[in-house]
Amino acid sequence: MPDSVRVLGVRVHCVDMEATIRQIEQLIDAGGPHLVATVNPEFVMRARKDHEFARVLEEAALCLPDGTGVVWAARRQGCELREAVAGVDLVPPLAAMCARQGYRMFLLGAAPGVAAELAANLRDAHPGLEVAAHAGSPDPSDDVETVHRIHDHRAQVLLVAYGAPAQELWFDRLQERLGVSVAIGVGGAFDYLTGRVPRAPAWMRRAGMEWLARLVRQPWRVRRMAVLPMYALKVLRSPK
Repeated sequence: MPDSVRVLGVRVHCVDMEATIRQIEQLIDAGGPHLVATVNPEFVMRARKDHEFARVLEEAALCLPDGTGVVWAARRQGCELREAVAGVDLVPPLAAMCARQGYRMFLLGAAPGVAAELAANLRDAHPGLEVAAHAGSPDPSDDVETVHRIHDHRAQVLLVAYGAPAQELWFDRLQERLGVSVAIGVGGAFDYLTGRVPRAPAWMRRAGMEWLARLVRQPWRVRRMAVLPMYALKVLRSPK
């Protein structure tokens, strides 16, 4: 596995997008189940008070640096990172790799119809890709149908868009029943990739300001983002 550092106690691997795809391919070939977590500052702060979530992140096979705040903190710990690896940016190259290698992908989560639309778009963009979709939910009452659908597709790569920490805890609860090699929590990626929620302009993403665009378009995020000033302060106070 690649080198890793600790960001306020949470492990983050020193990987860019290219290395991430390479590591996921190796995890698929090794057989599962493996969790790939997209660690952002909200994950880190949640893990400091939610011991179950912290355990799941600690047991993850790969913890990606999702967002400028985690990249900045990881660099302070000596991690050589060129870029963040966000879930929304990971989906297209991951689909390309799955199409190339013949891995079967399953999209789970978001509102009804969203995952199915994204699956159709990915098939068009990557001929030969075997991808299925289901909205489902993290509620245990939906487990039987969801597990059945994933098994029917013989999925090896599972993208779960239930939002954190629900998506990671859901996988932890069911991982031995799913039969997948790799699962990745991707939050709101399906909504962004289908255009239901516009992304920030490229210049804002390059400048590390995508969080601001999300806050303007989705004011309800202010409650989640309230932890960011405390996160920055704790990172600055932590030893390098």
